[in-house]
Amino acid sequence: MPQLSIVHALNQGMHRAMEADSKVLLMGEDIGKLGGVFRVTEGLQQSFGDERVIDSPLAESGIVGTAIGLALYGFRPVVEIQFDGFVFPAFDQIVVQLARMRFRSAGALSLPITIRIPYGGGIGSVEHHSESPESYFAATPGLRVVTCSDSHDAYWMIQQSIASDDPVIFLEPKRRYWQKSEVNTNAKLNEISSLHEARVLSEGTDCTIIGYGPTIATCLQAARLAAEDGVSLEVIDLRSLSPLDMPVLIKSANKTGRVVIVHEASRSGGVGAEIATRLSQECFYKLEAPVMRVTGYDVPYPPSRIEDDYLPDAERILDAVEKCMGY
Repeated sequence: MPQLSIVHALNQGMHRAMEADSKVLLMGEDIGKLGGVFRVTEGLQQSFGDERVIDSPLAESGIVGTAIGLALYGFRPVVEIQFDGFVFPAFDQIVVQLARMRFRSAGALSLPITIRIPYGGGIGSVEHHSESPESYFAATPGLRVVTCSDSHDAYWMIQQSIASDDPVIFLEPKRRYWQKSEVNTNAKLNEISSLHEARVLSEGTDCTIIGYGPTIATCLQAARLAAEDGVSLEVIDLRSLSPLDMPVLIKSANKTGRVVIVHEASRSGGVGAEIATRLSQECFYKLEAPVMRVTGYDVPYPPSRIEDDYLPDAERILDAVEKCMGY
């Protein structure tokens, strides 16, 4: 199987989706001739033309609004938001129109739109370029919210998102863009794990670590370090933030009795808070310790020179595990 970076896997996944369905088109700022600021769409305009890979004006609300109109006419737009912090001008279109149209029409209308958002920190960038806005969208009924953590998932999940008849917020961990892993490009779409299925990456018995997107590599690092001290950590990649695959999480929590949730977004009102509440309700008699969270802090994302102090690292995860084990 080929080794691909997440950037290349996303590119190849969209290429495959566009080959399979002429109604799939891409829209975004500088995605055509330039290939996007991260080069995720590089070469796609040359392959499919400028009517299917469209360089848009610098207007996120207009991009998403246009995509909604195109979707109502039978197209499957894939929208790129250049950076996470740029999505907010389109927030009204996403929450008020995109998320509600199918419900509002009692199922008569669908909006098969995928909105790609590079998110998270770790690239040493300036303000508005290192946000983690996932909880806004995960709390919005009518949206599917997913995120990949490796190249295999990037390749297949982008195709599954494009094939969905519901709108999908597709979050891409930008600091992992150049991380490489094997991708089975020969499989068929219906043979791949469900878009909303959580995945156990590392079996363990002492504590469950739940993460997603950019934090998965950090969680696996923590598991390797813990193993050196004889502590067995089970690592789960959520993959889907809405809907959540609770059966997988509940099974693991019941097995280990201890849970630590990891994400870059701020602590209060985050995805981790929702998961902690549900696990506390469903696994109350099996839990040996309170559900812990290792997250960003409740402040705006800091200047890049101190972002390493903000982002969860293996040491903070292991500190939380130690607290869990102490109960």
